[in-house]
Amino acid sequence: MYFKCSHPTGGSFVRPNKANFGVDFLTALKKRYALEDGSDDDGISCSLIVGSKQVQTVGFESITKKQSHLRALQNISLWKCAVSCAGEQGRIAETCPNIRVVNLSKNLLSSWNEVILIAEQLNNLESLDLSENKLQFPSDSPTPSGTFSNLKILVLNKIGITWAEVLRFAASWPVLEELYLKSNSISISERPVNVLQKLTLLDLSSNPAIDESQLYLIAYLPRLAHLFISEIGLSSIHFPDAGIGCKTSMFPSLQYLVVNDNQISEWSFINELDKLQSLQSLSCTRNPLCEVDKAEDIIIAKIAQLKTLNRCQIFPEERRGAELDYRRTFGIEWKRAGGHPDPDKNRPNAEFISAHPRYQLLCCKYGAPEDEELKTEQPFMLKNQLLTLKIKCSNQHEQKVLEKQLPDSMTVQKVKGLLSRLLKVPVSELLLSYESPKMPGKEIELGNDLQSLQFYSVENGDCLLVRW
Repeated sequence: MYFKCSHPTGGSFVRPNKANFGVDFLTALKKRYALEDGSDDDGISCSLIVGSKQVQTVGFESITKKQSHLRALQNISLWKCAVSCAGEQGRIAETCPNIRVVNLSKNLLSSWNEVILIAEQLNNLESLDLSENKLQFPSDSPTPSGTFSNLKILVLNKIGITWAEVLRFAASWPVLEELYLKSNSISISERPVNVLQKLTLLDLSSNPAIDESQLYLIAYLPRLAHLFISEIGLSSIHFPDAGIGCKTSMFPSLQYLVVNDNQISEWSFINELDKLQSLQSLSCTRNPLCEVDKAEDIIIAKIAQLKTLNRCQIFPEERRGAELDYRRTFGIEWKRAGGHPDPDKNRPNAEFISAHPRYQLLCCKYGAPEDEELKTEQPFMLKNQLLTLKIKCSNQHEQKVLEKQLPDSMTVQKVKGLLSRLLKVPVSELLLSYESPKMPGKEIELGNDLQSLQFYSVENGDCLLVRW
């Protein structure tokens, strides 16, 4: 076999004179930054003393300026510049020794050895992007010591690397902090030992061969704070070392987790995330679970320490409203399972506690739900009656009268949260009341944040009055 195509029925032949075999690193650099060798535009002449003779030069100042510019470069992008090789040994180090950040994505590099020849001439290299180069990784060629001694960010998206190859070469990345491995058909086959220990960010998105059990193999990277595992087909996760209400020893430093575009459809997935010691930010968009009404509020209530959800900050008022809604929504289910306002009689069954591990804590925090709050079971899943209401800012006459449709089951706390976002006023400063055409001249205060609009007999066509 002379060659192998990435697709079983793919591949085509091309005449050699039509093929692009690429250029070396410096040729691409000079072309990209308009520094090609050639005639000088300024044509400036100057005198230069060589020995005892005076020599007239043309363009000497321009050449010096260009060389100085190359030496000063620190951040370069050679994206799609057909770079295929390092070029003459030592020339990169002579010409541009101060480069720290290099983007070599979508080029014609075909061998990791060629990457080494470039990198070993860049002593200050801190960030390297090699995405979409079809690289071959030698099995018996060690990386020279010190080649990547300062490398902190490495991007290897869509290059066909395997997990075994990552671990084999990771020893030559001693201070690596961020590693991007999107779309490589990676399957995590073994635990990193004595490598990748300083990693703070790992992107494994779009690698559908990764499953829940494989994630355990990277669960003890001590500094891993950001993990991206979007679009891998993930549907479940469990931390068997931690019981209900306890914290897992896995992913001890994980603060930011991205699980977008997966198959997450069970609330047990969210329950497990509350076991992570350090989790503060979660992004889980475009999952079946997110199609549930008020899914974000449920997630907030289920994960106690969460500060950001789907890239939006969770304010204290929003958390309070979400937790109170959650407590009320599942109150009837709690009572049927053995829950009781009297602590001595409060014995919800194991099935309820497993499905709602934070419910008891929320009852301790806000008190057990009262019977008046539990008129409607599972309002998250029902289409409540919508009220068309006018909203008038009583002490802000220049503010236009608004009109909104709100469910009659919406609590005063939730209404305040909505108005806070609309009016850019803190929730704590808002006072609500309403007027009804049926009771002209009478204003009714909405004084209890936990009660619904229905509780206060707010009806279609009434006017909410807002003050601050």
